[in-house]
Amino acid sequence: MTPDSYAAGVLTSADAVRMFGRGRVRNQLATRRWQRAHHGVLVLHSGPLTDDQHQWVALLACPPGSALSGLDSLRWDGLTGRFAPTDLPVAVTMPAGSRRPTTGLVRPHWSEQLGAEDVHPLRLPRRTRPARSTIDDASWSSPHRARRARVIVLAAAQQRVVQVRDLYAVLARRGTPRHRGIILESIHDASGGIQSLPERDFDAIRRRWRLPKPARQSVLQRPDGRLYLDVDWRKYGSRCEIHGIPHSFAEQWDADVDRTNEITLEGPRLLVFTSYAVRHAPRRVGDQLVRLLRRGGWSG
Repeated sequence: MTPDSYAAGVLTSADAVRMFGRGRVRNQLATRRWQRAHHGVLVLHSGPLTDDQHQWVALLACPPGSALSGLDSLRWDGLTGRFAPTDLPVAVTMPAGSRRPTTGLVRPHWSEQLGAEDVHPLRLPRRTRPARSTIDDASWSSPHRARRARVIVLAAAQQRVVQVRDLYAVLARRGTPRHRGIILESIHDASGGIQSLPERDFDAIRRRWRLPKPARQSVLQRPDGRLYLDVDWRKYGSRCEIHGIPHSFAEQWDADVDRTNEITLEGPRLLVFTSYAVRHAPRRVGDQLVRLLRRGGWSG
């Protein structure tokens, strides 16, 4: 049986000997037609490795039962754009208790949860399922990079690499990973549900800055299915929207910018905030609202 990595031009030494014979393997290495990428892992050419080959080498350099994980796994499942990793080392999750790999190609993680519920039994290279990969990589973000955790969750959901229901299920099984609050909040936002709109947080900002009470059009659903909270100060010709989910795709961003410009040209001044900004950057939101209302004549 041909090893799964053969099409990528990467084999373990044992598989290469089984397929081609020990003598040929030695000859190919001695004449530098092949190269040894790591102890026990061969690449069947002498040139630079492709991104795919780097990933296969990293996986084969780890113990049996290991799986590509995080963004490196999501890349194989279709995550594109600036979220797709190309740099080394490669994230690999290994069975708990495994030894740390001796190669710098691998960024190791360990887990006791590498069964069929978390690792797809058929997809190659062996990798964690998209929802597990998303939650893992978001939780691996450094403590001061909570925004990165949010971006990963939203990107995977918006690109339909993962289903929101699966994200909820994986998070429930993963206990209390780093950034759990932000991750859960981001899953809510990705679902576009009512829980993605932080009305209480916005009211807290308004009271703190002693802003006049606005008229509320409550939660509105736009034609594209997104939910937002519309806040209107008619007396001061000012208005703001709080979006439950930000925009990742250029065409969506362009359409919304154009829509915002049209609203502004037609009358009331408009500010747009994401739910993340309302929850986590209240000082900036409050300052901008004060300036908006003062331009409309508010003297507070």
